[in-house]
Amino acid sequence: MEELTSPIKTEKKLEKKKKERIATNLLPWVTAVAMFIQSLDGTILNTSLPSIARDMDYSPTAMHSVIVTYALTLALFIPLSGWLADKFGTRTMFIIAVALFVTGSLCCALSVNLMTFNLSRILQAIGASMMVPIARLAILYQYPKSELLKTMNFITVFGLLGMVVGPSLGGFLSDNFSWHWIFLVNVPIGLLGISLAKRVMPNFKKAVGRFDFRGLVYFSLALISITIVLELVSKGLTHWVAILGALLLFNLLAAFYYLHYKKTEKPIIDLRLLNIKTLKIGLTGSLITRLGIGGLPLLLPLMLQTGFGYSASVSGLLLLPSALANVAIKPFMVRIIKALGYRTVLISNTILLGVVLIILGFVERDTPLGYYILLMVFYGFFTSIQMSAMNTITLVDLDENTKSGGNTMLVIMQQLSVSFGVSVASLILSFFQSDAFEMNRTQPFHYTFIALAAFTILSSLTFRRLSKSDGNGFV
Repeated sequence: MEELTSPIKTEKKLEKKKKERIATNLLPWVTAVAMFIQSLDGTILNTSLPSIARDMDYSPTAMHSVIVTYALTLALFIPLSGWLADKFGTRTMFIIAVALFVTGSLCCALSVNLMTFNLSRILQAIGASMMVPIARLAILYQYPKSELLKTMNFITVFGLLGMVVGPSLGGFLSDNFSWHWIFLVNVPIGLLGISLAKRVMPNFKKAVGRFDFRGLVYFSLALISITIVLELVSKGLTHWVAILGALLLFNLLAAFYYLHYKKTEKPIIDLRLLNIKTLKIGLTGSLITRLGIGGLPLLLPLMLQTGFGYSASVSGLLLLPSALANVAIKPFMVRIIKALGYRTVLISNTILLGVVLIILGFVERDTPLGYYILLMVFYGFFTSIQMSAMNTITLVDLDENTKSGGNTMLVIMQQLSVSFGVSVASLILSFFQSDAFEMNRTQPFHYTFIALAAFTILSSLTFRRLSKSDGNGFV
């Protein structure tokens, strides 16, 4: 009897291993879907806001509240993502997060006024705050360190593609169909993500302590305060009383959280993780680098349209070469970092990104389109390398007990840095466009690109603190 059942048991084991292998291979696609729709949604709306404002009979400036509401909701809920995933399981919470995002997207498309639109964006942002952190956490739990760089390269492509495709797709859909489609496109992509997650995402759970509600209140309100500061700064310094008030509130809440964290065994965000050198350098370097490059998706289309007179469609299409370059360089990423090391790659690549921004500061209305395309190709190459290297060096020394907390800190930093980048770029541009300078329509953009290039090049100094051996476990 044993001889008869043994082959059956062996066959079942082989079949189980085969399914596990397929699931492991498909798991990065789940994360890629989440990263794509989140980054797409973050950029596709900007070019469509004027159309939405006209349709709902509001001024374009009134529609800015939609962006602010979304950013504030993200700041409130991102710190929750790691705890919820560990408590209830990565697959369970990921499916809930995507379902909330898809439902919010559908409600946005059905909105009839600013109030319903803002409420829909809140629902959408609650889902977005958990989608990518939880999907990436599942990757961290599933894969050994030696495979993480290759896997992270793959999923980062889709995040970058969403950011680059968003503006041109938003303009195309608004011009040729209606603004409702910028939200409806999320529905089939989100449903695909849910379907994949049900089949291939493991439901990882970890032991968690008592929920740190007080810590969440302090930390989330501090994030909301700094987000308000960034939004006000992006409009210029005319609201300086509100800016100082929000900044003071941020510092008070940050101090309250620090005192609370010192007395709490398992705080919602464990600042002790900053004692991990690579995590601290990765977070700091990423934040400063994004101050320089984070404003380009805003500045370049604006310069091409308002400064040079190009249409929204053409200016959006000129960002597509960088997306193609992002994809093209990914197969060589592991070999590049393996040959040069994280320290050399991050220092040299950051400087090269700054050089691209400097060159962009000298383009004119009569610059051939081929020149723009070449610049965008180089920008795509260097941005792709930068994002992959920064994200992975940040996570390289995390273990099973620190992966969840470190991943949450990385997501918070990335979200803040996007706002920082746009706010800094807007502030510098407003400064050069002020009456204090006698410039034509294009010169303020030139000086802004050069100033952002200086930020980017200076951020390379942060990566000098890495040793040549840091990150070797990833390659």
